[in-house]
Amino acid sequence: MKPSIEHPPTFLDLLSRPLRSLRLSVTDRCNLRCQYCMPEEEYVWLPRKEILTLEEASGLVDIFVELGVNKVRLTGGEPLVRRDLAALVKMIARNPRIEDLAITTNGLLLAESAQALYDAGLHRVTVSLDTLRPDRFTALTRKDSHAKVLNGIEAAQRAGFKGLKIDSVIMRGVNDDELADLLEFGKQINAEIRFIEYMDVGGATHWSMEKVFSRTEILEVLMRQYGRIEPVASEGWAPADQFVLPDGTVFGIVASTTTPFCRTCDRSRLTADGRWYLCLYAQHGIDLRAPLRAGASKAELMSMIVSGWTKRSDRGAEERNELRLRDALVSVEELRQDPHLEMHTRGG
Repeated sequence: MKPSIEHPPTFLDLLSRPLRSLRLSVTDRCNLRCQYCMPEEEYVWLPRKEILTLEEASGLVDIFVELGVNKVRLTGGEPLVRRDLAALVKMIARNPRIEDLAITTNGLLLAESAQALYDAGLHRVTVSLDTLRPDRFTALTRKDSHAKVLNGIEAAQRAGFKGLKIDSVIMRGVNDDELADLLEFGKQINAEIRFIEYMDVGGATHWSMEKVFSRTEILEVLMRQYGRIEPVASEGWAPADQFVLPDGTVFGIVASTTTPFCRTCDRSRLTADGRWYLCLYAQHGIDLRAPLRAGASKAELMSMIVSGWTKRSDRGAEERNELRLRDALVSVEELRQDPHLEMHTRGG
């Protein structure tokens, strides 16, 4: 019989949202240049000396877990470009209070690392794949590596990962004609497809509302193909709304752009250099690395986190949705001045 795990206190923000889910960016580097995330030619990178060590990152995660976090997702950039990632996974996975330890990856390096990550204790894998067409993949990412992603997905399943998810950002006139194809692909590989609306955050400097293919439109297209589609009841905190096809296939839609879910958002983000952001749209974060390296005690760091969360009132997606005129969130010049505004830095 397993010993019972003592549950930490629940800290709520000003909108009664619990501190529950942490997205840990392990690097700001990426080996793709996707149109909706990194469309520019040059980028400003975080200084390597400022990147958290394995011990610093896992230590901060442990503090968040003591304060109520029970879900941790490793992100980037592309997290698999960090060569010591399996060692970090092993350190984090030792904490029995973490109920869900997952990763979001573009899959290019997954074939080589899937087994090591599984053996280290990683629970789940989500692979970003926006198209099933190799030529379109190259146009979207500026890299001819579609086959590597498919190989990575196969390797993850061979390694033993269950509950595989595929994230697909849907853009009007780009890949909105592949909705059914992606669902059928998900059926073939026993993975849940999650369609994501094109968002106006960070490096999406070419974003416009005209390019957004909405949740309503996604459902309309799929209903013409499959017939009646029913919503699936969920816990209320997950970013994706789930739906089920007549044959029982479940898929998700993340509709942050047109139907924000700010009131039920329990996520925060820690960058690779230790800056904590309470909202995907936040312009400013809380620096945890500086006090950590200056010798701050665990109690002092916990106090900073509790203070930040309990004062949180962010609802960035809702505020963006209320704008009459809406363009990209930040300019290229602003991104160059503060790379923390990039989604590949803070782990969208």
